[in-house]
Amino acid sequence: MTDRKQILTADDIRRALVRIAHEIDERNGGLQDVILVGIRRRGVPLAERIAAAIADFEGVRVPVGQLDITLYRDDLKLRGPAPLVRKTEIGPDITGKVVVLVDDVLYTGRTVRAALDAVADLGRPERIQLAVLVDRGHRELPIRADFVGKNVPTSRTERVEVHLQEAGDGADEVVIVRTSP
Repeated sequence: MTDRKQILTADDIRRALVRIAHEIDERNGGLQDVILVGIRRRGVPLAERIAAAIADFEGVRVPVGQLDITLYRDDLKLRGPAPLVRKTEIGPDITGKVVVLVDDVLYTGRTVRAALDAVADLGRPERIQLAVLVDRGHRELPIRADFVGKNVPTSRTERVEVHLQEAGDGADEVVIVRTSP
């Protein structure tokens, strides 16, 4: 039996991303050297939405890139013989810039570690920051988000699912799924 509970509506997601956009602007004293980099898959549309929010209140378009971390994962051997590798497009040179990695859910920290390795292979940013829609805890690595939409305490038996229109999910929402034995 599966129990499903919505923890963020479409409007909640929008408000969280607008707040994160303002926090990115404030923390960096402006946006001239900021590049948003979405971690594939759902981090990319979230980064685009943050950039759109920044454009709404600042009138500037922050560059948005997309990062595929597949080959940097520490569980690559567990994922089968032919992992699906997607395109990485960062755009301008990241050296000396502030790279804000954007992802949907922060859990163990292993995805972020892989993203940090991938970014290091692309250049040497001045700073790397992390923005996540949901921080669910249970870190296995010493990684902390700079910008968080919502902290959600969870158990390891629960799944946090982020559904986005751009990902073909049919709705914008965040749900916790509990599976009963």
